[in-house]
Amino acid sequence: MITTSAQVTYENTSRTAKAGGLTLHFHEAGPASPDAPVVIMLHGGGPGASGWSNFGGNLPVFAERFRTLLIDQPCYGRSDKPEPDQDFFSYAADKIAALMDELAIPRAHFIGNSLGGGTATRMALGHPDKVAKLLLMGPGGISLNLFAPDPTEGIKRLFEFSLSEEPTREQMRTFLTTLAYDPSIVTEELVEERYAQATDPEARLGNARMGASFAKWPQDTMLWREAHRITQPTLLTWGREDRVNPLDGGLLALKAIPDARLHVFPHCGHWAQTEKADEFNRLAIDFFTH
Repeated sequence: MITTSAQVTYENTSRTAKAGGLTLHFHEAGPASPDAPVVIMLHGGGPGASGWSNFGGNLPVFAERFRTLLIDQPCYGRSDKPEPDQDFFSYAADKIAALMDELAIPRAHFIGNSLGGGTATRMALGHPDKVAKLLLMGPGGISLNLFAPDPTEGIKRLFEFSLSEEPTREQMRTFLTTLAYDPSIVTEELVEERYAQATDPEARLGNARMGASFAKWPQDTMLWREAHRITQPTLLTWGREDRVNPLDGGLLALKAIPDARLHVFPHCGHWAQTEKADEFNRLAIDFFTH
């Protein structure tokens, strides 16, 4: 593990480990102290997504205080892309629990964005002893839209890209723009980077297998029905202008989770960790340390 005395880069934080029969890729950095608390960050499910693409900019800040892992979930990034044998949230959670055992991490705080929010929620439900506190950011599975239409604008754009036989850069740009409040953060460099990752044949296979698991076991992905069983302190965070998982979807989770609180970022979309990075970092670190 790289310590914060060195510069945090993609290359020097990159790791792989066997877990639950899979090879999982992750980034790891943190203090030199072996007793540092652990934070695990789980990325969203958009085309070309990975641990680094979602949270690479946040890693240096968190690594000053926490042993921090950005995990490429199964079917994403440089992790293996098998065909899940159960719903994706449960499948990914079981593999992450196995990775924690492999790395001798008994317990961790979790940050889950979008798809990763669903996996983090399933971790809290299925492996409660491994989860200390739970921070969910525009999470999937745990929210239920009360006013916004389904599918949302962001989900429609995601499907357009993912289901296209030959997805285009313009489709990628349109999708990424739905994630942001300020469209200027969707640069040409970002579009090219995510497009290259998303159109890799292995990435497309992983995305298709992930999506198929939702179709096979839809009932198991409705985590809002189990929200009342979450015992961990939970911080729900939302961009007020989220066009993927809208803010109204979080109200049921806020009501159902026994120890839940909600923070709303104004002028912010689905990428609070990027658009409101400083505020998000402060909020999360304060939540995990008090």
